[in-house]
Amino acid sequence: MEINAQNAPKPLGLYPHARRVGNLLFLSGVGPRIAGSDAIDSVVPGLTLDNKGNYVTFDFEAQCRNVFENVRQILEASGSSWEQLVDVTVFLTDMKRDFHTYNRLYAEYFSTNQPCRTTVEINALPTPICIELKCIATIN
Repeated sequence: MEINAQNAPKPLGLYPHARRVGNLLFLSGVGPRIAGSDAIDSVVPGLTLDNKGNYVTFDFEAQCRNVFENVRQILEASGSSWEQLVDVTVFLTDMKRDFHTYNRLYAEYFSTNQPCRTTVEINALPTPICIELKCIATIN
């Protein structure tokens, strides 16, 4: 069963926010865009680009917090919850610059539930974001 959350940013392609298979919930890649807009770069928290696509302002912590909020919105719209996450894969575009902040915030957000975790550095994401999460949760 495909699931799309009203309070999360719309997918940028032909895919659902999540898919339920039995008692498992598989989330598509979730980024930090702010819900309510279809624009790609103007709704990323803490990010402003010039007309050539270069960073004018950049706030990785704001992106990180918003990606966690987007995951939460999708989980709740799907009948799951933050506490039911069992696996989190994070994609960072700059491990050296961003991992310390990500790891600190991860410890804050996952203080009671500690799912399996994998962190990978990648060259780029399809939009000007620096973090994306791929999650699996259980569902009642």
